[in-house]
Amino acid sequence: MAYLNVTNAPAATFFARVGTAIGALTDRYKQHRLYRETYSELSNLTNRELDDLGLHRADLDRVAREATWG
Repeated sequence: MAYLNVTNAPAATFFARVGTAIGALTDRYKQHRLYRETYSELSNLTNRELDDLGLHRADLDRVAREATWG
């Protein structure tokens, strides 16, 4: 005769999910911080420096997003 014992650990599952959610929020915050830093650096460039890079001020948001999130 065979027996099968299944033990669920709901508390462990809950804390694992909370840990995963916190990790995702941390990653999102780091990405947003990188976006802000990239945007800030680009916005500090002069119009001539931006022109040398082939950019306009209107492109800064798009370029910073692409650099951060791909």
